[in-house]
Amino acid sequence: MSGVAQWPELAWSDWADTADTLHMWTQIVGKTRLALTPLQNHWWNVPLYVTARGLGTSAMDYEDDVLDIEFDFVAHELHLRMSSGANQTMKLRPRSVADFYAEYLGCLKELGVAVKIDPMPCELAKPIRFDLDTEHASYDPDYAHRFWQVLAHAEKVFRAWGTAFLGKVSPVHFFWGSFDLAVTRFSGRPAPPRPGADSIQREAYSHEVISAGFWPGNGGYGTAAFYCYAAPVPDGLADAKIRPDGAGWDKALGEFVFKYNVVRALASPEKAVMDFLESSYSAAADVARWDRAALERR
Repeated sequence: MSGVAQWPELAWSDWADTADTLHMWTQIVGKTRLALTPLQNHWWNVPLYVTARGLGTSAMDYEDDVLDIEFDFVAHELHLRMSSGANQTMKLRPRSVADFYAEYLGCLKELGVAVKIDPMPCELAKPIRFDLDTEHASYDPDYAHRFWQVLAHAEKVFRAWGTAFLGKVSPVHFFWGSFDLAVTRFSGRPAPPRPGADSIQREAYSHEVISAGFWPGNGGYGTAAFYCYAAPVPDGLADAKIRPDGAGWDKALGEFVFKYNVVRALASPEKAVMDFLESSYSAAADVARWDRAALERR
């Protein structure tokens, strides 16, 4: 299977071990970006981005040089590249997180990059320090490639969806903490404080948002899905009807969900996902009384 010609099967049970390991690897690289970039609103300085071959950091300034790091899910390599021409490459293969972390730090040292990375993973129920994690050690190249294919398809639809919105909107980016691809629209109004929110949530949800994305099923959900949620959640949103058939409100998650196995079985997955994005956003924006006339291109 090559390129991104089709929406591949991505059953969580078939690649859960690989996904959990890859999640930790992306956190290691993502924490490098966190350490090397200044804070932007809503943590927009920390995500990874879909590339022509995988996921990458984009350019990061380091002293008088520039560094970028990219997961290549076609050749199954991790590339660390300096604008000066220096580079290091790691093979993506079955190996523990601890082993990956040790080699990764060695590559940064070879490049002359000194960066302090917090070795404790975030947004996990039972985190294991990177340098001690020998539990997660799987890598199936076929499923890593499939995952990238889905992200590439999803990003294409998310970008097309964004053209009709005139308000503040995030880039389409991959959050390595939650391991999902997301894009977020803003009403322009501050949000009330979230009860019990930590510093990450306070920064992420400082303003009213409607966010959509793709999630492979980690964290106990067990199946890949597209999602859309509003924060804060307006009263009555759970009762809204959305399109297409097969998409709807997930009471446990408190958001709209369109499962990936349903999407890929349709004649046009792209049109179905776009319909889901448009209808779920419209439902949330209407219930939350956003000023749609000012925020949308007519």
